[in-house]
Amino acid sequence: MKQRSFEAAHAREWDEFEHFLDGRPSFDAAELPLRYRRLCQSLALAADRQYSPRLVDRLSRLALHGHHVLYRSRRRQSQRVLEFVLAGFPRLVREEWRLVAAAGLLFFGPLAGLIAVLQQFPEFVHYLLTPEQIARFHAMYDPANRRIGMLEADHSLMMFGFYIWNNVRIGFQTFAGGLLFGVGSAWFLGANAVVIGAVAGYLTQVGYSETFWSFVAGHSSLELVAIVLAGAAGLRLGLAVIAPGGFSRRSALVAAAKPAVRMMYGAALMLFAAAFVEAFWSPLTEVPFQLKITVGLAGWGLLLAYFGFAGRARAAG
Repeated sequence: MKQRSFEAAHAREWDEFEHFLDGRPSFDAAELPLRYRRLCQSLALAADRQYSPRLVDRLSRLALHGHHVLYRSRRRQSQRVLEFVLAGFPRLVREEWRLVAAAGLLFFGPLAGLIAVLQQFPEFVHYLLTPEQIARFHAMYDPANRRIGMLEADHSLMMFGFYIWNNVRIGFQTFAGGLLFGVGSAWFLGANAVVIGAVAGYLTQVGYSETFWSFVAGHSSLELVAIVLAGAAGLRLGLAVIAPGGFSRRSALVAAAKPAVRMMYGAALMLFAAAFVEAFWSPLTEVPFQLKITVGLAGWGLLLAYFGFAGRARAAG
């Protein structure tokens, strides 16, 4: 292709890229990486075809400037994520404490209640779990196992992927259920509480407490609190649908979606971290029971301190 035809084919795209760099954007910032790659391709073609130094110099300057803008933008994005994790997320949880408390009662209430009930009435588990489920949990937490937990795969990395999928599925169901007037979120909170409480209570009563609690101790704080936060985010959506105030339901839902989605982002990060711990730390039987319980209790303490105090100094400033 001759240079004149090449320039005619791409001139508008180069001009738009230059305008973006000069602060006069004609396209969305999300398109910048793709536009930058196309500009670099144009530069490579111009240099390879030995087009005029004027054209090559112009494309080189645009590519260099674009590189600085693109990677400065990515650094800012990383800083925003870090700011959210260190301060924004815990502040949001404190701001939404009423919904978090409501979700916590819906989840931890049935969970703790079932653990207590099953210590006195272990046969009640048959009303909550199928015989197949009971047999599977027996096999998973048998003290004779070399590794405890899920037995379908020996490879921790494979289990990491499974736990991510399972955690995200539970979290998203609990969150999205809020669109059904909040009833869906309440249902999934209660349903998960019943299953977890039934398993924990039954295995504790039949003498598998050491293997079960040593397995769940490490990741329980991250996973259980994340489920509660996903439920709180769903309840925020449900509240907007039920009581939109002076707004239309659509406007109220749009306004509620911003804090709800941000809380769900934070919960998703916690579920990802929980999956990592569950895959690589929780199954280890060579780690003493006392150490696993200590680590688990420390995790609960640190998480509560994080949500209680993180971000307060910056907010005051």
